[in-house]
Amino acid sequence: MSQVCEICGKRPQVGNNVSHANNKTKRRFMPNLQKVRVQLDSGEVKSLKVCTRCIRSGSIKKPAVTPAA
Repeated sequence: MSQVCEICGKRPQVGNNVSHANNKTKRRFMPNLQKVRVQLDSGEVKSLKVCTRCIRSGSIKKPAVTPAA
């Protein structure tokens, strides 16, 4: 499963685990992705994997919730 934000393209970064003895081993920093329903510019509603920074900054528009009848 791809760990890429569909709005900004943020993807996993690589770094090191550093122990108390200063031993270094490789690790991955994963983006905080959420599955969100998004209303596109065309009015279409789709489910996208979006990072929390894009959600918080208003880069996406959530669709209006229709009350259940």
